[in-house]
Amino acid sequence: MINPANISPNSSGRNWGWLTLFASSTTLICCALPILLVTLGMGAVSAAIFANVPGLTWLALNKVWLFAGSAVMLSAAMWALTRPGRACPTDPQLAAQCERAHKWNIWMLTISIFIWGIGFFAAYLLLPITLYLEG
Repeated sequence: MINPANISPNSSGRNWGWLTLFASSTTLICCALPILLVTLGMGAVSAAIFANVPGLTWLALNKVWLFAGSAVMLSAAMWALTRPGRACPTDPQLAAQCERAHKWNIWMLTISIFIWGIGFFAAYLLLPITLYLEG
């Protein structure tokens, strides 16, 4: 059984930050990076990356599930970080560590949501907007 007194506030606190960053970065790598490379005239680089990194093709083919799963993870992290009743320990040193971890997680969540938004824009909105503006 886990003793809550032995758990450092930073140990579970930073896990949400890394989880959200990982979830949103996969959307950026699979969908926004190739579009950026092609836009900059580096289509051959994009093709070479897809040919040499085996997981990218799978991610791109399953981008609906990737975006849905990462949105669920980001939502769960947002709920966990902003839920009512969140409390830090009463010990001043542990309370300071808890608040520092909470600020770190909020910062990482904000960055992750921004990265997810860039990936979503590149994967789903950029082409329709471009076609609308050209036509």
